[in-house]
Amino acid sequence: MKKTILTVLVLAVAVEVANADFTFGEPVNLKSVIPAIDPLYECVGCFSYDRLEMYFYSFRPEGQGGSDLWALKRASISSDWGPPENLGPTVNASNADQDPTISADGLALYFGSKRLGGYGEEDIYVTTRTTKDAPWSPPVNLGPTVNSAASDGTPWISPDGLELYFRSIRSGGYGGWDIYVARRAKTDDTWGEAANLGPVVNSTYTENYFSLSPDGLLLLFSGQPVDAVPRPGGYGNSDMWMTRRASLSSPWRTPTNLGSCVNSSMHEIYPRLSPDGSMLYFLTRDASGTWEHWQASLEPICDFNGDGQVDGEDLLCIVGHWGTDEPLCDIGPFAWGDGTVDLQDLIVLAEHLGKEVTDPSLIAHWPLDETDGITARERVSGSDDVVMGGAIWHPADGIVDGALELDGADDCIITGFGLNPADPEMSSGFCIFAWIKGGGPGQTVLSEPMGASWLMTDTEGKLMTELAGAADTPLLSDAIITDGQWHRVGLAWDGSRRALCVDGFVVAEDAQDGLAGFNSGFYIGVGNDYAADTFFSGLIDDVRIYNRAVHP
Repeated sequence: MKKTILTVLVLAVAVEVANADFTFGEPVNLKSVIPAIDPLYECVGCFSYDRLEMYFYSFRPEGQGGSDLWALKRASISSDWGPPENLGPTVNASNADQDPTISADGLALYFGSKRLGGYGEEDIYVTTRTTKDAPWSPPVNLGPTVNSAASDGTPWISPDGLELYFRSIRSGGYGGWDIYVARRAKTDDTWGEAANLGPVVNSTYTENYFSLSPDGLLLLFSGQPVDAVPRPGGYGNSDMWMTRRASLSSPWRTPTNLGSCVNSSMHEIYPRLSPDGSMLYFLTRDASGTWEHWQASLEPICDFNGDGQVDGEDLLCIVGHWGTDEPLCDIGPFAWGDGTVDLQDLIVLAEHLGKEVTDPSLIAHWPLDETDGITARERVSGSDDVVMGGAIWHPADGIVDGALELDGADDCIITGFGLNPADPEMSSGFCIFAWIKGGGPGQTVLSEPMGASWLMTDTEGKLMTELAGAADTPLLSDAIITDGQWHRVGLAWDGSRRALCVDGFVVAEDAQDGLAGFNSGFYIGVGNDYAADTFFSGLIDDVRIYNRAVHP
């Protein structure tokens, strides 16, 4: 039984306006989609904005020598790709030519080259054509404002043609390859002096192989397989990362890992977004040295209230924020939105209404829908957690199907799932939500053994949390949740702020320098020290933990 609860207000605790959340579909081997691309020889570079051309570099033996630039072409988006075409000796040299990126009008192709006559080991060049059917002209070196005496390569031209991002190992960086950008006021101007993106994006590790989203607000990059030590916070080897900016003139924010949907213990590199922002292309290399190309769709998260369904409540969220920049329901035309809740978002939501939700940001979920026994199933991992005491199952009396009744004396759930708030993987945020009915002053909904009580009530029955940073300061709200009614209670963290939420409203929030680190599983229904007066008395239902920071 699912009761309808309207929760259209959202929690957005970031200092800057947050963006809609998105995830990735199951990766598909590119060989099954574009058989002409062979990872043994080549690497996908870019797609033209009309999606009728794909440029790549290849070590095919029939080239000019070293790696050459090639293209695939098709008559329409629904047509098959034609055979690979070498761009010929006018463009390619006998040295390595690689990493092509094309302008939005399709008339300028930038690439890195190790040909003779440059400023360093590798320089960035551009070849142009007068129309899309005209031949490419002899390449021109971009000159000393972009290139240096060191190695400069892997360029990416912004959609408006006013920014050129590239890697460089020149002096003055932060260690290894860094990302630089050159800018110009108009597309027919010369490029200005290149600037390092700075320590927010660059690090002492490697930043390489990148691409911009079609709105210019996302920058994807990766490490490289030769890195002795990969960037921390990943999944074992070179990973793919993303940094955002609020506008084209805003600074880039702290990078976040693209997550386990597309990263793994292998090497994942060379992220490329399609011109419409709907597909990610990337390369992997396993322990044996085998390379593979992959594609993974970008999927907007349309379950705005985190109840596991895309339905009328999510539609009402869009209607309630129509014409605003509310990030949670700004899901179109790109998976991350365009800054306005409008018809574009309604179209995207309509495509997902009624569909089963698979949200990879949901990292733990206890539906508490069992009918009997001493086991509560955590549905993400499939683990069986232990129900202590004589807790009573109510298969039809929960807010979402069944619920578990705890007696306030010795009933609780001991889980094997743990979350360390100080873990780098949690730096972009997490949140915890649960439905509760009943309870009393001083009782606990969720805690971490020997750590902190994350969701609890004070002596008056008001929602509070003890999860804090170095100052160890509890966050207390004025929301009484022990009135015998169903309430959806939550705690959210975005990396700099924590917030308490009741029934879709933020009831308390503050800034924190960080959160204390623990990783010892959870108690559901009792305090962190198992004290007698902390046992919860009432119904608990549908406990969810997400690794995203914007939630109802």
